[in-house]
Amino acid sequence: MKRRRGLFLHLSHIRLLAKKFALVILFLLAFVFMLLNKTENAIIDKTYGWASEVTLSIIDVLVIPAKIIAQGYNYVRDLRSLYRDNVQLRAENQKLNVVYNKYKSLEIENRLLTSLLNYATPPNSEFVTARVIAEEGDAFSHSLLAYVGDKKVKKGQVALSDKGVVGRVDKILGNYVKIILITDINSKIPVLIENTRVRGILSGNNTLSPRLVFIPLDATVKVGDRIVTSGVAGVFPAGLPVGKIVSVGKYEIIVKPFSGLERLEYVKLVDYSIADDDKNESGRKEE
Repeated sequence: MKRRRGLFLHLSHIRLLAKKFALVILFLLAFVFMLLNKTENAIIDKTYGWASEVTLSIIDVLVIPAKIIAQGYNYVRDLRSLYRDNVQLRAENQKLNVVYNKYKSLEIENRLLTSLLNYATPPNSEFVTARVIAEEGDAFSHSLLAYVGDKKVKKGQVALSDKGVVGRVDKILGNYVKIILITDINSKIPVLIENTRVRGILSGNNTLSPRLVFIPLDATVKVGDRIVTSGVAGVFPAGLPVGKIVSVGKYEIIVKPFSGLERLEYVKLVDYSIADDDKNESGRKEE
C-alpha cells in the first residue's frame, strides 16, 4: 500500500511538473511561432519586392520592341506628312517664283523707264524711249536693234541709258532702229576728262572697254577720272557722262562705260537738234 501510495504521489508530482513544463513549452512554441510569423512576413515582403523588380524589368524589356515599333510608325507617319507638306510647299514655291519673277521684271522695267524719264536732258531736246530687242556683238561690230514703233526718230540721235551715253542711231528700219554702240570699232566720240578738261577721242574697238586716244602727250591722266562728251563736231552735246578711266598704260588708256552695254533693256533716243541748229545758223550767215 505504501508503495502504491508513494508511486501515486510520485506520478502526481511528475504530472504537475509535466503540466508546468507543457505550459513553458507552449509559451516557447507560441513565441517561436510569433517569430516565425514575423520572419515569414519579412521574407515574403522581400520575395515580393524582388519578384516585382524582376517582373517590371522583364516587362520593360518586352515593351522595348513595342516602343520601337510605335516610334517607327510615328516616324513614318511624320515622314509621309512632311513629304505631302513638302510637295505642297514646292508647288506653292513655284507659283510664288513665277509671281516674284514677274514682279521683279516689272519692277526693273519700271525703274529703268523711270530713270530714263527722269534723266536731265539739256533744253530744246526731245526723246523717244525704245525697247532693245536684239544685240549684235562680234569681231566686226557692236550694235543694238531697238523697237520704236511709229514714233519719229532721226539718224544721228544720241542713245542714252539711265547712266550715260550708249551710242547713236545709225539706221532707221521702219519701226526699228539700229544703234551703233560706243564700243563699236566705227564709233569715234569727242570727249574730255571732266576734272582736267583734257580733250580726246573715245574710240571703240569691238570690246567692252573702248580706248581714249588723241590726247596731248603731257596730259595728266589717272585711273578713276570721269569721261564726258566734249560737244566738239556737233554730234553729241557737251557734258553727257560716258565712263571712267580704269587703266593707264604706256600705249593705251582704257575706259569703262558707265552703262552696262551687255545688258541693256531700254534706251532713250534723244534729239538735241544740234544739226538743225547748225543749219539754221549757216543759213542766217549766208543771208
